[in-house]
Amino acid sequence: MKRRIRLLAVDIDGTLLDPKFEISAANLTALRHAHESGIEIILVTGRRHAFALPIAQKLGFYDKLWLISSNGAITRSYTGETFHRDPLPAATAKRLAKEMLSFRGNLVITFDQETKGALVLEHTRELTGSIQRWLQSNMDFIEFVIPIEKALTSDPVQAMFCGGVERMRQAQAALLASDLKPDVTVLKTEYPHRDLCIMDVLNRDCSKGHALKRWAEFRGLDPAQVMAIGDNYNDVEMLEFAGVPVVMGNACDELKQNGWHVTLSNGENGVAAAVERFVDFQ
Repeated sequence: MKRRIRLLAVDIDGTLLDPKFEISAANLTALRHAHESGIEIILVTGRRHAFALPIAQKLGFYDKLWLISSNGAITRSYTGETFHRDPLPAATAKRLAKEMLSFRGNLVITFDQETKGALVLEHTRELTGSIQRWLQSNMDFIEFVIPIEKALTSDPVQAMFCGGVERMRQAQAALLASDLKPDVTVLKTEYPHRDLCIMDVLNRDCSKGHALKRWAEFRGLDPAQVMAIGDNYNDVEMLEFAGVPVVMGNACDELKQNGWHVTLSNGENGVAAAVERFVDFQ
């Protein structure tokens, strides 16, 4: 079952990181071995670029590392070189804020900058529970703007709605029933055990899968030479593209029904297990 892989795409949260949000020694060793063997590693994450950099740095070969961030909206190197941007048009974001009025308290707008205002929201009253950890980590970059439309003087990277699982299922149903559906991509990351769901709204035809395909073609690779490892709904397009798709053991049962390989959980060094099982280093 082993394959000659040339590009290994790895999700961060729920995949590379363990339940304590750390990279295990086994996962670190596996990725370093792959890198030293000539396999390119690319991190593919729903995190914005700056929020993913501390994870990238821990790998040890970050100066040669590229990241696909914001669920495919940005492809940029660790050192700051941009390969591709696919922002959400400001006009679409304004329509979104209007259409989703009932969920405005869950709305966060992300901009491609590393200063205060990279994240814009109206208030935090409805951003409770486990999303508080994310808020605290990003407080230096958050700006409060009422109404949020005033911040949309340029195209944002994406919009996202954060909240409990049931609340976000309602938001997704409302958005997919609106006139916006043909103009956007809706991707969700769901953690039922934390009662947390993040629903990202991106430009049409923007996803981890679109970005990974673009990068593989740039590198002159076909899908058979690409392995992808993920754990959540926002990884689906990436897994569909890869010739060797691997789902984490901690993924929901729905993702495990697609015929993709299943590795161990993120608490059991699932990335390392997948690399050992499927990558031919010969």
